[in-house]
Amino acid sequence: MTQTTATPPLSYKDAGVDIVAGDALVERIKPLAKKTMREGVLAGIGGFGALFEVPKRYKEPVLVSGTDGVGTKLKLAFEWNMHDTVGIDLVAMSVNDVLVQGAEPLFFLDYFACGKLDVDTAAAVVGGIAKGCELSGCALIGGETAEMPGMYPAGEYDLAGFAVGAVEKSKILNGATVQVGDTVLGLASSGVHSNGFSLVRKCIDRATSAGTLPATLDGKPFKHAIMEPTRLYVKSVLAALSAHPVKALAHITGGGLLENIPRVLPPGMAAHLVKRSWPQSELFAWLQNTAGIDDTEMNRTFNHGIGMVVVVDTEHAEATAHTLRAAGETVYAIGTIAPQGDGHPVVVA
Repeated sequence: MTQTTATPPLSYKDAGVDIVAGDALVERIKPLAKKTMREGVLAGIGGFGALFEVPKRYKEPVLVSGTDGVGTKLKLAFEWNMHDTVGIDLVAMSVNDVLVQGAEPLFFLDYFACGKLDVDTAAAVVGGIAKGCELSGCALIGGETAEMPGMYPAGEYDLAGFAVGAVEKSKILNGATVQVGDTVLGLASSGVHSNGFSLVRKCIDRATSAGTLPATLDGKPFKHAIMEPTRLYVKSVLAALSAHPVKALAHITGGGLLENIPRVLPPGMAAHLVKRSWPQSELFAWLQNTAGIDDTEMNRTFNHGIGMVVVVDTEHAEATAHTLRAAGETVYAIGTIAPQGDGHPVVVA
């Protein structure tokens, strides 16, 4: 009589998904999320859906939503084992977008996907997300951690973020009141932020091959200068919005100054920016020299030192700049609004 051997059972962990690790991550996240709680949160981390009540101080609230990721900056986070600030990038890319409509970010949700969950790495990433939410005054009220064996290489993950804000219907910023002669203020960026990293990585490869990789940029170790997280403009710009008649805001992300400013200008209007009205940092000088590209390509690819643009009537420009500086921003008067004519919507001369 032939004896057969029973096939051993397979568990979810055998298939590559560790439920215990996932539970451990949730427990690590809860105290981080708790620090971000604010008015309006009815139920947050742990439920099937997060609950949020729009604050009653809004008379005609309009919800404004935004979503984004971190892009190929994550490739450097993997390579350099620097995971604690990309979560700030994730938050900033969405809340800064919501902000330009004049909205106050209310809450944020994140999506973290990986092939195999490393609790320490994931906790570092979510710690950055919580920090970004705390600095923005919005609540981290939910998210999803997806462990998907075979979908991602070992040690890699992907991120997506989702922000919701609110603005009074009468105070929505859409650029409709922008006029010829208005002043364009530029708020300094903290670095490359989270756009243009496919070119950044090519520059790093080129400099590494040539043995010309700098040790420092702008007084920071090279890797820290490159990975400096996206600046969060929420609290300072909300302070300016509450005190001054700001006409338009533009978050300078993918497409740089040349592609983003036109998004908030009325038809027939152009922004004439004055070259050298704000300084070029060592970081952007290094990128431009290493890539061998002209100013136009720099201004189309990167924020080039300006992370947020504020358009105001000239008579309010200095007072608005003062409020922004008092809130911690570095502010430059970088140009004026002019008729577009037959030219481009943004001119840097």
